Amino acid sequence: MNIAHILSQEFNTPVDKIEATLKLLEEGNTVPFIARYRKEVTGNLQDEVLRKMESRKGDLEKVDERRQTVLNTIEGQGKLTDELKKEIDSAVDLQTLEDLYRPYKPKRRTRATDAEEKGLRPLAEQFMGEGTMDEFLQAVDAFEGLPKEEILEGVSDIVAEEMANDAGVRRLLKSYIRRRGKLISEAGKEPNPDYAMYETFSAPFKDVKNHNVLAINRGEGEGALRVKVECDEDTLVSMMCQILKPGGDKREMMEAIAQDALTRLLFPSLERELRRDLKEQAEESAIEVFAENLKPLLLLPPLGHKVVLGIDPGYRTGCKVAVVDENGKFLDNSVIYPVPPKQQIAEAKKIITNLAEKYGVEVIAIGSGTASYETEQFVAELIAEKHLDISYAIVNEDGASVYSASPLGIEEFPDLDVTVRGAISIARRLQDPLAELVKIEPRHIGVGQYQHDLNKKALDDRLEGVVESAVNEVGVDINLASVPLLSFVSGIASNVAKNIVSYREENGAFTDRKQFKKVKGLGEKAFKQSAGFLRIASGDNVLDQTGVHPESYPIAELIMREDELNDDERKQLEEAGSYTVEDIRNELKKPGRDIRGGSDDVGLRRTALTMEELTPGLELDGVVTNVVDFGAFVDIGVKKEGLLHISRILKRGQGSIYNKLKVGDRLKVQILEVDKERGRISIDYAPKQS
Repeated sequence: MNIAHILSQEFNTPVDKIEATLKLLEEGNTVPFIARYRKEVTGNLQDEVLRKMESRKGDLEKVDERRQTVLNTIEGQGKLTDELKKEIDSAVDLQTLEDLYRPYKPKRRTRATDAEEKGLRPLAEQFMGEGTMDEFLQAVDAFEGLPKEEILEGVSDIVAEEMANDAGVRRLLKSYIRRRGKLISEAGKEPNPDYAMYETFSAPFKDVKNHNVLAINRGEGEGALRVKVECDEDTLVSMMCQILKPGGDKREMMEAIAQDALTRLLFPSLERELRRDLKEQAEESAIEVFAENLKPLLLLPPLGHKVVLGIDPGYRTGCKVAVVDENGKFLDNSVIYPVPPKQQIAEAKKIITNLAEKYGVEVIAIGSGTASYETEQFVAELIAEKHLDISYAIVNEDGASVYSASPLGIEEFPDLDVTVRGAISIARRLQDPLAELVKIEPRHIGVGQYQHDLNKKALDDRLEGVVESAVNEVGVDINLASVPLLSFVSGIASNVAKNIVSYREENGAFTDRKQFKKVKGLGEKAFKQSAGFLRIASGDNVLDQTGVHPESYPIAELIMREDELNDDERKQLEEAGSYTVEDIRNELKKPGRDIRGGSDDVGLRRTALTMEELTPGLELDGVVTNVVDFGAFVDIGVKKEGLLHISRILKRGQGSIYNKLKVGDRLKVQILEVDKERGRISIDYAPKQS
């Protein structure tokens, strides 16, 4: 199997570019480095494509490894024909390979093996051959030592197992069930109202949505649902007979054998495979949903260097408050009780006002969890009442409690209560979402669906890649970045990240990228992979604050005086490659720019709405907080998020919802319906103004 040629077909990329890319990966280059600084070699393959290609390469290598085991086993049995070898060599996925191997696997004891031990294999082969039924029955009568009925049953068992193991039969039936079968779920032994909609669920197999699959599987696991696959058996039996039809007039017996093979052996096996395929597809889709939502969350515009007061809302235990300075340094903390049951509003106003005046608070960050809505109402009222020159924002607090109790959180603030660490994290998330979110395992950031039902390793691997991609896309100020943030930089291991911070503390700020090599563990290879992503905001060389790699400084310097180049120098520019030159030009236009935007893009508020104020037709500004298969959830400034259903986002067959909306998008929306009892708000895009 030529992996490069397969990847070339699957990724629609010239094989020479694939081979060059694989070579870069084999040499130890990271995906961010290849995507950003080796565009000429890869043909400008993007980060996501490179990651998928690397993953697919791993899958194909596993297939190749398994292929050798299969070939060796079958050859050892003396059954490897040229035709079978050709089929095995052409397999590009494990399931196809296993289907081909199935008839040759070492067998556990079955009805067929019992029949073979009785010497009935030759009769089974005769039945499957070209002779007539009479000739077969004569051979049965001539067989000594067993009753005729037992002989026919044994032959049937052997033939049934052959049918069930035949790769062509399995492939055809599986394809047909996918197209014509149905997935059905009904109430199980432990009915649960959470799964009420799935107690009478029936849908064509090919039309079942990924989120349906995950919900049904969870319900089945909890005993709330019973699940099965249905397909017309008569059609399946007919298809089996057409593929493996014996010669002569044996149709009637063949149909009976096919029915037994289907019911007893084949359908249960195919049902497991099909449901496993559905599960894997649904999990893969859910992981992609998480990835699609995570990256824009990581790339939300930073508030920047402003003093922020963070509030981690709560009812019974109160709202934890923490103030951080413009660089995220912890200054002070307190606890307020502006919401039920204590509702000490006057005291809470006094505490917030004093902290705001003492530290010059410019923005308040309110966590999005329990009691967030009531806390927002309190803050909006306080701002209006005291005429404070302060804005506020609701901050996604998912994972803040995980960080607070983590070894990293304890190491940063060993003397603070876990709840205070949460308020600090919320404040910092507003200042720089990326820098703070990298401290949390990505799966704890709630922008996916059914993440707790997914393969943990597959989810973690995918999301780690998303975080790595985001960090390197933005770039990192080496003089300010924390160890967790530095650890996601291309080529920087966690121990090297710690060494960078230690070097900074002992020797002061870096002033030149050449100094990076003085850090213990940051040798030539790590420098090459990381240098372009590590920035110096105010160093000796303006290029050090850009994404221009040091290896391209000579080209950048030529571009900076492009109007006065001689012929040899212009030739150097041409040889550098169009992608490289274009990237350098873009970097030189705005040295040190942040691709995420600035504080003007954060979306701060000064007032809040109540559910009672929502009426159909009301137009509001909203921010997308999550995108899932069936729509997008939008923060419209009240307790509950509005649901913008997928039917209002795109028409059937129009494409993917994830190409239409992403987390952080701002929308003008219109209220359609408010169900206060169930806490549901339906919204649509606001009509376009003329």
